[in-house]
Amino acid sequence: MREKQFLVGEILQVRGLMPLLMKPRNKQRWTPEDKRELALHLRRLSSISHYLIVLALPGGMLMLPALAWWLDRRRGRARAAVQR
Repeated sequence: MREKQFLVGEILQVRGLMPLLMKPRNKQRWTPEDKRELALHLRRLSSISHYLIVLALPGGMLMLPALAWWLDRRRGRARAAVQR
C-alpha cells in the first residue's frame, strides 16, 4: 500500500510534463523556471523508473510482487546500515 501511494503521488506530480516538453515544438523557448521544472520532473520519473520498466515488460504485472519484495529488502538493508 505504501508503494502504491508513493507511485500515485509521483505520477500526479509529473502531470504538467507534456505541455512543458511541447514548448519548443510550438515555437516557444524554455525559461530558466521551465528548465528547473523539467529537471524536477525528470528526477521524479527516474525515481519511479523501475516500476515503469516492470510494467512495460511482457508479463510485467506478474513481476510486481517480486519488485515489492526486492524494494522491501533494500529498504531493510538501508535501515540496518544507518543503525550501525
